[in-house]
Amino acid sequence: MTNDAVSQNIPDDARGGSREQPRLITPALLRSWTLPEPSGTKYSRGQVLVVGGDRATPGAAMLAGLSSLRMGAGRLSLAVAASIAAQVAVAVPESGATSLADDSEGAITGEQVEQHLTKDLERADCVLVGPGLGNPAGAGRLLSEIVRLLPDDVPIVLDAFGATVLPDLSTAERDRLSGRLVLTPNRGELAHLLDEDEVDEDRVAEGIIDAAGRYGAAVGCDTWITDGDGLWQVTTGDTGLGTSGSGDVVAGAVAGLLSRGAGLVQSLVWGKYVHAAAGDALAAQFGRVGYLASEIPPQLPLVMRTLRGD
Repeated sequence: MTNDAVSQNIPDDARGGSREQPRLITPALLRSWTLPEPSGTKYSRGQVLVVGGDRATPGAAMLAGLSSLRMGAGRLSLAVAASIAAQVAVAVPESGATSLADDSEGAITGEQVEQHLTKDLERADCVLVGPGLGNPAGAGRLLSEIVRLLPDDVPIVLDAFGATVLPDLSTAERDRLSGRLVLTPNRGELAHLLDEDEVDEDRVAEGIIDAAGRYGAAVGCDTWITDGDGLWQVTTGDTGLGTSGSGDVVAGAVAGLLSRGAGLVQSLVWGKYVHAAAGDALAAQFGRVGYLASEIPPQLPLVMRTLRGD
């Protein structure tokens, strides 16, 4: 993996800074780093495939998928546990729903992936794996099969269990992901990616740089983002964003931008800033804490409109 593969034509005035002086993400920076112009039909804005959603946690995949649409993706497919796929299809009428084999407790097993998911993988412009997965063994098998079947030019976002099972892949499988991979771990998941017990708040920046180099990925954790060389930091947002499901919104927002043709680290920088600014808008309405992750996605296009000056 080269850093150019992850960074993808960053304007000079938007390039990442150093550990000592990170580049702060501002509306001015984002306006200088323009996204692909949304135009045409739903087919021209890209299709997102979200893979996740055990029977106990389908909401995570649904939040991620809806967030991708709110960021401008044209089409959405949700691949979830077979025992709740019909209910998910009804709950999210904007999406197609694909059934994945699950066990008696509703955990996705990672079996029969080629049979059920090949067509969705071939059609996808971005794949997000992880939201709502809860079984490590099943998640590992699932990711391994997706890596084998996914076309080489399709970017992939790994979040939650999708990220934590990444170290268990073979070297060849990890190499297939290098240069088209985005990771959106929390600090606990980042520690697992680095084979460490924990990553303290003051070491997140160093940790994501290490993870980016190890896996050939753009990585975002907490307020920090890296392309492997430079660092960016989100300075907006507040404690209320630390609520159940909020990370699924971030991952979906990033996937939505990737499906539209944005670069790997560009999608992270835009996605994490817009998510944080949407939280600020809700904090003004509800207070610093107490708003729900499901209330964040409707704010995303409003923030995007402000940044674009529409």
